[in-house]
Amino acid sequence: MAQYIVEHEPMIRLGCFISIFFLVALAEIWSPRRSLVYSKAKRWLVNIGITATNALILRLFVPILATGMAAQATVNGWGLLNMIDLPVWLEIILAVIVLDLLIYLQHLLVHAVPVLWRLHMVHHIDLDYDVTTGARFHPVEILFSMAVKLAAVFLLGPAVVAVIIFEILLNVTAMFNHGNFRLPLELDRVMRLFVVTPDMHRVHHSIRIEETNSNYGFNLPWWDHLFGTYRAQPQAGHDLMTIGITPYSSSPPLGFFSALALPFVSRRNEYPGFFRWRKK
Repeated sequence: MAQYIVEHEPMIRLGCFISIFFLVALAEIWSPRRSLVYSKAKRWLVNIGITATNALILRLFVPILATGMAAQATVNGWGLLNMIDLPVWLEIILAVIVLDLLIYLQHLLVHAVPVLWRLHMVHHIDLDYDVTTGARFHPVEILFSMAVKLAAVFLLGPAVVAVIIFEILLNVTAMFNHGNFRLPLELDRVMRLFVVTPDMHRVHHSIRIEETNSNYGFNLPWWDHLFGTYRAQPQAGHDLMTIGITPYSSSPPLGFFSALALPFVSRRNEYPGFFRWRKK
């Protein structure tokens, strides 16, 4: 199975992306969690445009991706997991868990460091919340994220199949937990013991500072509980909560070029970063 995943990685990843995207998009039509405020067509044009730009930039300017680094680490014996002898299944599980923790910490970091927050704002200024929000990140943040991921793979030395599985899970859960569809409350309560659900992550996109500084997980929900950043529900409730960040929530959504230029042209953001807010 592991060899099959490695050999057919591009088709498996593309198939998972297309399948989950359309399933979540259909669920949003069938049973929406919130009424959208702005034009879905205009938002999707911007969000998908940013996603396509990121894919092009990674292909053009990043010579090696995470799976390539994992292959190099395996060949050269780099990283912790290449120094110890573990069953393949256990190595895969450990690698996926450790890499997921890294994504949680990276997410917290982009909220805590002002220069990184200016990039991450592009994700949070989406004034509605749906499946396309999960892929709306500034290209420079994507490059930063890839650099962190490459360093982690180099130091950890996971098997190629583990990195592929992690990348697929990260991509799929990002679309799932940004979905604007309704889950039965009992099902949500059970699911969020094992995976970040839409209702759990939507809290993180609230305009309220204490809610934005919570629920950083994308895949596994455990880190928010462990590090004290878990918040069960938004104060105003999911139907009435305001999505976005204060300086931009009362303005129309930014277009494609305005969103990409935002980190470099906006005034100093008054949003208090994670560590400054926690000190209060």
